[in-house]
Amino acid sequence: MAPSVQPSSSPLRTSEGDEKYANVKWEELGFSLIPTDCMYVAKCRQGESFTKGKIVPYGDISISPCCPILNYGQGLFEGLKAYRTEDDRILIFRPHENALRMQDGAERLCMAPPSVEFFVEAVKQTVLANKKWVPPPGKGALYIRPLLIGSGAILGVAPAPEYTFLIYASPVGDYHKASSGLNLRVDHKSHRAHSGGTGGVKSCTNYSPVVKSLVEAKSSGFSDVLFLDAATGRNIEEASACNIFIVKGNIVSTPPTSGTILPGITRKSISELARDIGYQVQERDVSVDELLEADEVFCTGTAVVVKAVETVTFHDKKVKYRTGKEALSKKLHSMLTSIQTGLVEDTKGWMVDIDPCQG
Repeated sequence: MAPSVQPSSSPLRTSEGDEKYANVKWEELGFSLIPTDCMYVAKCRQGESFTKGKIVPYGDISISPCCPILNYGQGLFEGLKAYRTEDDRILIFRPHENALRMQDGAERLCMAPPSVEFFVEAVKQTVLANKKWVPPPGKGALYIRPLLIGSGAILGVAPAPEYTFLIYASPVGDYHKASSGLNLRVDHKSHRAHSGGTGGVKSCTNYSPVVKSLVEAKSSGFSDVLFLDAATGRNIEEASACNIFIVKGNIVSTPPTSGTILPGITRKSISELARDIGYQVQERDVSVDELLEADEVFCTGTAVVVKAVETVTFHDKKVKYRTGKEALSKKLHSMLTSIQTGLVEDTKGWMVDIDPCQG
């Protein structure tokens, strides 16, 4: 049974088509779902390629209970953002990188991926169809969520006979509301990923196992949880949904993407920007001891962007780090968001400029 779409009944949606902005309280945006008008859906059979898709009203989908995404977790997702500039352009941040990462994940999970060109064009169409949901300049971003799922019915453990590529979107604000920085707890009991697994791709199955640790950490007053490597239990890897960096003097270090850590696109961009301003960036194993002795710690990701870490707690030891105006994370956040929102020239070619008159 292929997925069918049912319209959303959310009162947050609006049917008015001639307004510049949707009816949203932009000042109150957090990181929670606000359904937009439209989503994108495409399908293809196993062994074939995605060749066409369409914009449909945002809504629930109907899917076979026997499909691999529900039974075996055969699915991937991506996350990226679109921004509105002061001169009313809409810019998407590095969608080609997301397309390439989805292809890597699809190869790992034996799925039929969209081509880079198909992916980027689908993202553009989704943003254009929902352009009034892109927040005003400086008020947030349109978060874009592409999904690739095994949607064709099959009983045994095997690649799906059919795949669905779907993109929906939601306007968002800050992922973490903490102003000064994050308070992380190191989880020394459970692990996010192990060598030879799927920690290095954006598989849907990577995320539900971290929820228990995350809920426990938040119930104790922490912002997030930081996981250690499964092999030694001595090296840091990443938080529940973001990469981590430490700063010591002029050296910025981040764990390597060697199969257990997601190769974050914000991570890659921030590494480049740090090198541009004279820092030495190392991708290497980072021990808990080094973390506790660092001058500064920060996290990166599509949702969190760049966020300073104020404290880390490991067992009974709590360490406080540099935050605020003097922190490197503050400078890197400003550099990155200035590019994303069009405040400075994009000399790196990271942004995809969409003409709002199209579509």
